Amino acid sequence: MGNMKKLIVLLTAATLLSACNTGGDGELTGVDGRAPGYDQTPYGMVLVEQGSYTMGPSDDDVPWALNAQSKTVSISSFWMDETEITNNEYRQFVHWVRDSLAYRMLGEQIDEYLIRENEFGEEIDPPYINWNEPIVWDGQEEQEILADLYYPENERFFRMKTIDPRKLVYHYYWVDYKQAAEKFTFDNEVRRRYNYETGQYDGELYNEEGIKEEVQDRSSFIMEESTPIYPDTLVWISDFSYSYNEPMANSYFYHPTYDNYPVVGVNWIQAKAFAVWRTNLLNAAQSRRGEPSVQDYQLPTEAQWERAARGGLDLVPYPWGGYYTRDGEGCFLANFKPLRGDYTEDGALRTHEVAAYNPNDFGLYDMAGNVAEWTRNAFDESAYTFTHDMDPEYEYRALDSDPPVLKRKVVRGGSWKDIGYYLQNGTRAYEYQDTAKSYIGFRCVRSYMGSGQDAPSSNVY
Repeated sequence: MGNMKKLIVLLTAATLLSACNTGGDGELTGVDGRAPGYDQTPYGMVLVEQGSYTMGPSDDDVPWALNAQSKTVSISSFWMDETEITNNEYRQFVHWVRDSLAYRMLGEQIDEYLIRENEFGEEIDPPYINWNEPIVWDGQEEQEILADLYYPENERFFRMKTIDPRKLVYHYYWVDYKQAAEKFTFDNEVRRRYNYETGQYDGELYNEEGIKEEVQDRSSFIMEESTPIYPDTLVWISDFSYSYNEPMANSYFYHPTYDNYPVVGVNWIQAKAFAVWRTNLLNAAQSRRGEPSVQDYQLPTEAQWERAARGGLDLVPYPWGGYYTRDGEGCFLANFKPLRGDYTEDGALRTHEVAAYNPNDFGLYDMAGNVAEWTRNAFDESAYTFTHDMDPEYEYRALDSDPPVLKRKVVRGGSWKDIGYYLQNGTRAYEYQDTAKSYIGFRCVRSYMGSGQDAPSSNVY
């Protein structure tokens, strides 16, 4: 009788599995019940459709840098942020890290003090701490439990109790696909040995001489990193000797007046961490909604950035297509350093609110001026020579112990303190990955899943 019950259970399980599979009539029809196969328009982004363009300088090499050449490249479709990441958008990242640390320290007993839904009724994970409510847990005041998050008393100004930004460290993981591809690409020289007694491969790797190679599993390519994520607010002072910028240091990232200004004081490593966080934030929401995950948010490659900046116009020096930095009425078309030290002639002394100037033909704002932007690529003067002509990329994640030359990252677009040459589409510059500046920000891209021709969006160019 017991065997009969087991048989019935097995038959039932087999029936259920059979019902879930497709092709019951023997035909190759694929798997049913798949999610819709298109990439929905991400919030605040526009689609840059696949295409080819001439990458490189469109004008004279004014400083005779000889660090670029003209080269035709083809780029896959991708989404790009309409504007540079703003102070308020980056603040969401800072608050998420702060609340995550506090939640871990306080424990789940503080549920009544948590904000679990946003204004649209969507779940927030992890939930936000309601900092306006005094939290009591096991008879202890919240300040005792969270003491490590605040500045110690000897470092406080006027005894003001504020969060210590040095404690806001984001811990994350990423996959090194290039290393994985190198280790797991098996050719005629590296093979697994077949064990005829067990009928299986023994898991070891051998070269053609029969010498055992080192075995690495997937965990070898899952990289673990931690980085402080609070912007360096002192860049306004450190970047400019003998210049009075203390008001900007005090208020630029803090005050609501600057919420829609581009975030600065963020180095390349922090910008990369922001992209990882943004990916995880959206994928967590996608999972709760029962929807498929999305491609990773990343910094743009240098080729993606230039393709986007050109706005579909080839062989032109500036994103607006013309050869001049003024329009027909004599107004400047971007926020940069015109003339000789007259920073205010273009309408802004330093940075300006994003989207204050007209977009290019792709609908992207501030691709020239306001703040320069980090790209994903490492800087090499000869990169255009050895990179591929299809989605070219040269990325190197330098270690702290690496020499400075390996820490150079490509910066594009020019900034509020740069002359017009640096605003040109093909002009290359660099900064070191572990340095933050008051004139460098960033924006994100996300690879489009498809060709770009099938996008259900009006933002197709």
